[in-house]
Amino acid sequence: MVKVLFICTGNICRSPTAEGVFRALVQDNSLEHAIEIDSVGTGPWYVGKPPDERSQEAAAKRGYDLSNQRSRLIASDDIINSDYLIAIYTANMDALRLMVPQPMRDKLSRFLEFSIDAERTNVPDPYYDGSDGFELALDLVEDASKGLLFHIQKTDL
Repeated sequence: MVKVLFICTGNICRSPTAEGVFRALVQDNSLEHAIEIDSVGTGPWYVGKPPDERSQEAAAKRGYDLSNQRSRLIASDDIINSDYLIAIYTANMDALRLMVPQPMRDKLSRFLEFSIDAERTNVPDPYYDGSDGFELALDLVEDASKGLLFHIQKTDL
């Protein structure tokens, strides 16, 4: 089983969106038996809370259901047990480099490294950007999810 963990700051916008989109893509490809997916935050502000309503609404318009997710903080078990630690944003990658022991840093990737059409390096935080920000985040997440799945299929399955 390949374990993929998406990581952002609060685990209420970008990483739950990545989890939901990637989960749907994995299911569409009948790979749920081979790939486990989760998301976490690096900050404790929203632990136990569902994804931001605007994230849920934007995702639902595209057929993704985020409603069962709850924010949680990254734990040492996540680092140890995940095969892919996917940072959504540069600050998340910086935080992970402080948390992840040197021998495990090969698990770290920035999400948009997997983008098929990579013009950006980060999924911008849509929290303060209105509905357009959530749509852009979804566009970027959908693109990177396809690339990540292709990479996993090529290297791990």
